[in-house]
Amino acid sequence: MHRATKIVATIGPASSTPDVLQKMIRAGLDVVRLNFSHGTADDHRQRAEMVRECARQSGREVAIMADLQGPKIRVGKFENGKTTLEPGKSFILDADCELGNDERVGLDYKDLPRDLKPADVLLLNDGLIVLDVVRVIGSEIHTTVRVGGDLSNNKGINRQGGGLTAPALTAKDMEDIRTAMSLGADFVAVSFPKNATDMEMARQLANIAGAPYGIKPKMIAKIERAEAIPALQEILDSSDGIMVARGDLAVEVGNAAVPALQKRMIRMARDSNKLVITATQMMESMIHAPVPTRAEVSDVANAVLDGTDAVMLSAESAAGKYPVETIEAMAAICVEAEKSEHSELDKDFLDRTFTRIDQSIAMGALFTAYHLGAKAIVALTDSGSTALWMSRHWTHVPIFALTPRAGSERAMSLYRNVTPLHLDTSNDRDTALQQAIEVVVSKGYAARGDMVVLTVGEPMGQPGGTNTLKIVRVGDVL
Repeated sequence: MHRATKIVATIGPASSTPDVLQKMIRAGLDVVRLNFSHGTADDHRQRAEMVRECARQSGREVAIMADLQGPKIRVGKFENGKTTLEPGKSFILDADCELGNDERVGLDYKDLPRDLKPADVLLLNDGLIVLDVVRVIGSEIHTTVRVGGDLSNNKGINRQGGGLTAPALTAKDMEDIRTAMSLGADFVAVSFPKNATDMEMARQLANIAGAPYGIKPKMIAKIERAEAIPALQEILDSSDGIMVARGDLAVEVGNAAVPALQKRMIRMARDSNKLVITATQMMESMIHAPVPTRAEVSDVANAVLDGTDAVMLSAESAAGKYPVETIEAMAAICVEAEKSEHSELDKDFLDRTFTRIDQSIAMGALFTAYHLGAKAIVALTDSGSTALWMSRHWTHVPIFALTPRAGSERAMSLYRNVTPLHLDTSNDRDTALQQAIEVVVSKGYAARGDMVVLTVGEPMGQPGGTNTLKIVRVGDVL
């Protein structure tokens, strides 16, 4: 079955062997996420090389996403590895503390006391522990425990409602961007951006670091700060896509606010011709269980029905017992959800103005294929822009994007309803179109007698040059 929604999966200890990764690719993996919060540069390089080799053996491109750690604000370490906080008791977060105990613990972000005032609420360990700030004295944040529990080394800290001033890019992130470019990452995910400036700085650093390798990665903004919500449009405008990062975002804005925000973010991204990935705890129970819960099935399906480009796995595939089965289950849920998705193509085009020829051709191909009942849309594209515009609208007609550029093929692996394929295009239009039809037929996507809508640019090989739409029946002479 053709699946429109893409699957991003994190690789880690459970999935870092060629055998497991090959099975994950066959099960439906489209993009591999390298989590730079864990592991060394050599670890990431070895995994990237394994991804490229396994993809080559599988006969298709699999993209790599480098996910930066960002300014994750954490407590320090404890003498005994952890402590237990009891409701009503006092506890101190001390920027100058070296090793924590039952009374206080250190901070990895030394400026945290400067950001806080009495009556602020701190959420630790993904909101499982709640502290009320009583007063701030120098480097010490004096709190009262509202909700207690075990607190262990290096657990995260969020301020309810957001407002922490930590910069989006740390010194580690800047070094990790250089590492990511050296290993050929196709996407860079930036953690905790607050505004467009954060994304523009990250893009500039990535472009500079990628220049020696001929790489300009796509930039993904992870929306996980409360401050990012009012700045969402400017962040979208400065990014290639966003990630609905529901973990830290839920801690800052509250769990109940996240579902509506998810729908809003997906809608805004698609309206802005940007990518969107939905992430965090999508199949969490499959870390330990061979099947998902009914609630997880509904969660993935609803993200698909909202129009997300991709759904993402974190610990499920990095450290879980069933990384392959999780991808198989997720792929099956996506396919079933897509079957019931209603197309509103004509409504999408009302009151729209297209100022670019290539965008007009893309929209014309969608409209024509939808109303003629074409079997497929085949786009010959250099940069992938034509395929991106088409992928913003749902028609139930699969889009096949053929390109001679491996980088474009990998970038399109995140575009909804787009199957990227490699084609060494000829400079002759008719020859190239015939080759495109042959590739799609040889892979079983279309058969003799099927109607196919083709788009191409003349002269060929120029990014943004799509200017021709052609309707053919497979088997006819072009």
